[in-house]
Amino acid sequence: MVAASQLLVGMADIQIVRGPAIFNCLGLGSCIGLVAHDKVVDVTAMVHIMLPEAFKDKPVDKPGKFADTGIAEMLRQMAGLGADPKRTVFAFAGGAQVFKYGTAGPNRLDVGARNGHAVEEILKGLGLRSLASDIGGSNGRTVTVDAGTGIVKVRTLVTGEKVLCNLKTLVGKVAA
Repeated sequence: MVAASQLLVGMADIQIVRGPAIFNCLGLGSCIGLVAHDKVVDVTAMVHIMLPEAFKDKPVDKPGKFADTGIAEMLRQMAGLGADPKRTVFAFAGGAQVFKYGTAGPNRLDVGARNGHAVEEILKGLGLRSLASDIGGSNGRTVTVDAGTGIVKVRTLVTGEKVLCNLKTLVGKVAA
């Protein structure tokens, strides 16, 4: 048996494969690791989103950096391998508030919450199905996806590792 390739999904990266592979999105603080899978064509993708939206007055050099451009580019690349967004399921994790400034009221600098909200709204706006998520809080996360089995795992230093969902059997949950 051939070992699945290991893919590191770094900041602003988009990785896409057909068939088995292991995706690792390490050290997500306020960033979001979004994974997508179309089981009909066995295409899996992951994007490491850093910010909710691209800056209106600046060119985008790395589409994966932003939720709005990263999701669109990931879907475009997946379509190039035969994936259909309407068959594709999604899961995501991250969006922690790792830095807090001040003590009173909501923090407008909470990039993690803004990232999580942007991903949720973009998927919803496109009529796409999010199977599971684990966002918010103050703990950083690492997301691992086994494209061969469909299992998405989330690990934190505080809670350890847990299975978030299975993209192939469509079993998942939304966690806080």
